[in-house]
Amino acid sequence: QVKLVESGGGLVQAGGSLRLSCAASGRTFSSYTVGWFRQAPGKDREFVAGISWSDTHTYLRDSVKDRFTISKDHAKNTLYLQMNSLRPEDTAVYYCAASTMEGSGWSRSWDIWGQGTQVTVSS
Repeated sequence: QVKLVESGGGLVQAGGSLRLSCAASGRTFSSYTVGWFRQAPGKDREFVAGISWSDTHTYLRDSVKDRFTISKDHAKNTLYLQMNSLRPEDTAVYYCAASTMEGSGWSRSWDIWGQGTQVTVSS
């Protein structure tokens, strides 16, 4: 079973940047779909970004698409989320996740999860 280990969260001021990392251990991502979710206090969890490990298909939700970039490093089995121009509304616990489900589409079963890392953006 692949294990996801996250890092890179922290406290930044509005307008600052962070890069989140999600490293896979145990197994490689292989042909998985991988991505990032976030959940703010009192809010539903939302899908932020996704990428196919085996190709270049990506997704970014509208509220972050001009500011965030999702990327991957196959050699390191690591997923990244580069977050620029951060806003207070980006404050949340960010989770990396992977889906082993075959087929296309971003609405899918996400069956492997990291522990989450806190991102706090002050104004």
